[in-house]
Amino acid sequence: MKASIQAAVFGATGYSGFELVRLLSRHAGAKKPMLVRRNGESGGCADLSEAYPQLLGNGGFPLESFSWQRMKDAGVDVVFFATPHEFSRELAPEAIAQGFRVIDLSGAWRLKQADNRKVYGFAETQAQVELDSSAVYGLPELHADEIKSATLLANPGCYSTSIILALAPWIRAEYVDVEHGIICDSKSGVSGAGKSPTAKTHFVEVDGNFCAYSVFGHRHTGEVLEQLGLDSGSLQFTPHLLPIPRGILSTIYVKLARPATSEELEQTLREFYAGKPWVRVFGAARLPQIKFSLNTNYCDIGFSLSPDGKRAVLVSCIDNLLKGAAGQAVQNMNLMFGFSEKEGLQ
Repeated sequence: MKASIQAAVFGATGYSGFELVRLLSRHAGAKKPMLVRRNGESGGCADLSEAYPQLLGNGGFPLESFSWQRMKDAGVDVVFFATPHEFSRELAPEAIAQGFRVIDLSGAWRLKQADNRKVYGFAETQAQVELDSSAVYGLPELHADEIKSATLLANPGCYSTSIILALAPWIRAEYVDVEHGIICDSKSGVSGAGKSPTAKTHFVEVDGNFCAYSVFGHRHTGEVLEQLGLDSGSLQFTPHLLPIPRGILSTIYVKLARPATSEELEQTLREFYAGKPWVRVFGAARLPQIKFSLNTNYCDIGFSLSPDGKRAVLVSCIDNLLKGAAGQAVQNMNLMFGFSEKEGLQ
């Protein structure tokens, strides 16, 4: 395969940005990515290998000053924003106006409903609201056809990915008693909070600790509601911070709308994800664990069924920096430009 796609990456110095650069640099259909320094971004490094020595020996990854013209001259096809929400909200419309396709890893464009977007506190212009309606939610297992032609691709949140992929097959098959309510109890490694240190993510606060946070107010809640067609009263999502670097495990509790067997529920999952290379169904025989999907682009899904066949517990695991961020972004790029979904991710 001849390398043909030229990507530009904003936010390469962050954890997700670094993973994105690492994946793109080994992608057979992509040229070495152009790394763009954000306006106002001071200090830091001149080459990404200074911050991430893992990249040494690959010919250098210089961070260039931001310029749309420079990006055009470099033949950029797609722009990745691994940046804060506010930056993507401002720059993505400009990138599209310049003729670039955009894959945004932030939460800037994921939500269709204005009430759900309020959690981000965006000041919304008419142009931004119009882009909200046209942005494609980049969950390949649910929206592959729309992703292929997307101009603005909103990469899903990490928690959202683990929850939506676990629940979608059973909800669409009407196995879940939605009115009874769904409980999503999710745990993430510290890298999910980003690279900038805070008092809550400092080593001495996290090590040996385990805590819930953003109860009734996490930004990913709206994504789950919109993608699964739920109302806010049907879902309780509580995120927790694990004292590990990376990985997510979501434990999801549901009451079934009708009694079912393990075989029926497992078959529903397997049929739904047939031909979807980055979802592994464990079924009822063995529950996923974080270490199984760590450093991969897999979402692992398993479940346990109560003896009476009326209640079930789903367990879903992903690597928050890969299937929950950079890996899924490359999977989306593959669909947008006609590559195999596996390219660059194996």
